[in-house]
Amino acid sequence: MKRLSITLLLLMNLLCLQVAAIDIYISIDGADTNTGVKEKPFASLHGALRKARELRRLNDPAIKGGIRIIIKKGFYKLDEPVIIRPEDAGTADSPTEIIAQANEKVIFSGGTKISGWKKVVGRVPGLAQKAVGKVWVADIPNDGAADLLFRQLWIDGEKATNAKYFNGDQMGRILSWNAEKETCTIPLPHNINLNQSSSMEMLIHQWWAIANLRVKSAKIAGKTLELRFMQPESRIQSEHPWPAPWISQETGNSAFNLYNSIQFLDQPGEWFEDLKNHKLYYWPKATENLKIATVIAPVLEQLLKVEGDIDHQVAHIAFKGISFQHSSWLRPAKQGHVPHQAGMYMLDAYKLQVPGTADKKTLENQAWVGRPAAAIEIQYGNHISFESCSFEHHASTGLDYGKGTHNNTIKGNLFKDIGGSGILIGTFSDESTEVHLPYLPKDLRVVSKDNTIENNLITDVTNEDWGAVGIGAGYVNGLKILHNEICDVSYSGISMGWGWTKTKNVMANNIIQGNKIHHYGKHMYDVAGIYTLSAQPGSQITENVIDSIYRAPYAHLPEHWFYLYTDEGSSGFTIKDNWTPHEKYLQNANGPDNLWKDNGPGVSASIKKNAGLRSSYQYLLKNKSTPSKRGINTAIEKPVVFELIFHADSIPGLATLKTFAEENNLKTKDIYNWSNRLVVYTSSLKVESLQQTLKRLNATTIKLYDNQIYNFNRKLNCGQEPVKEWDNIILSANLVKDKKLQSEYLDYHKTQFDKWPELSKGFCNASFQQLVIYKNDRQLMLIISIPKGKSLDELNPKTTENNPKVAEWNALMKKYQEGIAGTKPDEVWVFFKPLD
Repeated sequence: MKRLSITLLLLMNLLCLQVAAIDIYISIDGADTNTGVKEKPFASLHGALRKARELRRLNDPAIKGGIRIIIKKGFYKLDEPVIIRPEDAGTADSPTEIIAQANEKVIFSGGTKISGWKKVVGRVPGLAQKAVGKVWVADIPNDGAADLLFRQLWIDGEKATNAKYFNGDQMGRILSWNAEKETCTIPLPHNINLNQSSSMEMLIHQWWAIANLRVKSAKIAGKTLELRFMQPESRIQSEHPWPAPWISQETGNSAFNLYNSIQFLDQPGEWFEDLKNHKLYYWPKATENLKIATVIAPVLEQLLKVEGDIDHQVAHIAFKGISFQHSSWLRPAKQGHVPHQAGMYMLDAYKLQVPGTADKKTLENQAWVGRPAAAIEIQYGNHISFESCSFEHHASTGLDYGKGTHNNTIKGNLFKDIGGSGILIGTFSDESTEVHLPYLPKDLRVVSKDNTIENNLITDVTNEDWGAVGIGAGYVNGLKILHNEICDVSYSGISMGWGWTKTKNVMANNIIQGNKIHHYGKHMYDVAGIYTLSAQPGSQITENVIDSIYRAPYAHLPEHWFYLYTDEGSSGFTIKDNWTPHEKYLQNANGPDNLWKDNGPGVSASIKKNAGLRSSYQYLLKNKSTPSKRGINTAIEKPVVFELIFHADSIPGLATLKTFAEENNLKTKDIYNWSNRLVVYTSSLKVESLQQTLKRLNATTIKLYDNQIYNFNRKLNCGQEPVKEWDNIILSANLVKDKKLQSEYLDYHKTQFDKWPELSKGFCNASFQQLVIYKNDRQLMLIISIPKGKSLDELNPKTTENNPKVAEWNALMKKYQEGIAGTKPDEVWVFFKPLD
């Protein structure tokens, strides 16, 4: 028996040995000529991957349980991007893990440290007088062929500011944009020397995107400055219709700022790269000491690329505990940056002279886009995971999963201080494909499918390209976005979908659930916590918490912000149990089969509590950025009435109206009918959506009643709390055509509470909760709210009980009122019956 036990133990040990992973080590003190064992580690990931590749090529028995590349602590400066190819692929039984050694900080950096700082002595041409004696200088790094060009600079981990004309959050306003001449006119800046503006750039804020434009020339004309721009951005900026420069007397023209001139270096924390004289200037903050500070400029646009192809994918690679930092992006400095949406830059865009395409008869614009660079990019990879990693200090996108990516996981990571989007995933139209065309490739292996993004903290992203997003998903299928926290973003938190089309495409069965999104819309509106595009049947947006949208100071339309926003073509969504402070949602040109149910402030406390990072990932929250002090928007909600008038033979049936209510965030009990008319009693927050979606019901006339001329309120007029639930009775009548009598009627209602107090007493006695009157032209809508379950026939007599003044009032009002079209002779007020 003893011998049998020993034999079994030996067999078990042998099995354990057979499935154990082989370990390859990397150390900052290693050498790529070493063997990679713990005692003789490699110096780079490149060297370790080469050894792993050879082990797989030779089918070495040691890798049966997988390969672990273990990286010891240190700052690893990358001289070139790390490329992982199909030959590096693992398998489900033998994966490759690239991991930081336990509890040690591993940084892969695409930057270079800048040293040799000295305080500037003497005069620097163009430097502002206030900066003299306060600015330091260093030589720009040089690779032997040219000076390093960069657009970001980090001092001890904090991003410094490229010198700009308006400081802080301040911006100017353009005076005009001339699309034909491709020029922009701005107020003449004070103390600007055009001889010091050879590298100057303009940032312009327009609707839901910004543009970075290199200034070619600047011409003074009186108190204005006319700017011309470099190509190709000049042509694209002037030709594309959406989003164009905003010109408005009501809300102000597009905001702008000027960057990248030594004369703008006028406060601590700003820098300027003088490529002509090979110098970098910086005005340090009071807390900074450049003699000991770590100053890093980005060099590489890409740190890591997982690069397969459609027939040879990279598979089963896991990254754990690694910090990826300091990537660059130079397109704005070389070709400008004019984005279409979500940071996708336009290669060409223009307005059609004759609107309409095969997919969309009313389409008036065409656009082709490119995709911004990413620090980490995956193409044709499956089971490629990033867990407990950090993505910090990047110029553009942090992590990007492109074509042919499936069954991948992004879990428990930090995304912070990123110029563009935190995460992008899926196809956003190929560069050769017009953006409004539905994506239906013949070979579905190119589709990004069945990926998961969960329990990540995404904070202080989109801090340069304000129109980028926290998480951006293009054409995706089976994507799960679960329990992430997203905060401090300039535009939308999560954007899912592409194409602006109701037409069938590859998107379906996508899930956005349990996320916490707050402090968004920092700079741009036409925005939402969660935003969608195009047909995505079987998709769900559920149990998310969305709150605290910033007051963006330069929004083109100050009220055009939302918590949930289903944009053009969005269809096939179930939008349910999402907590928001108000039902401020927008449905713009949506397709069919959307279900809106139980969203808003009444969602259960457990859903609100459980949204965001799961408990085991909440340690990430210590990395959250500090919210801006600019303030938070509060939605002002007021009741309004829509009236729809139909031809007698085209009144929608009950089933049609119930479907319409489900698709448009309405309750059927809020829809009422009389004769050939329907009334929708709803919130002012839904007006923008319903002004579009009500058109689907094909009414001959749609009228909005938002001019409230009278309001009896039980709490205010009776001094009593209203009941918890009530029913609404809706009636309508016309005022007589006589303008003088109409004016008298309005005057009576303005003074009723003071001159006819008996009426309020009667309403109080009848248990009316509220009584409001709306007016549109000469038609009136009267809403009487009574306790749920009661009837107006039962309560109305109590208004005149021992109160003859009410009867006197009612008799007086008869001379001002008459029936609406379709009423019987002597019939004045008509009752709209609830649909339920």
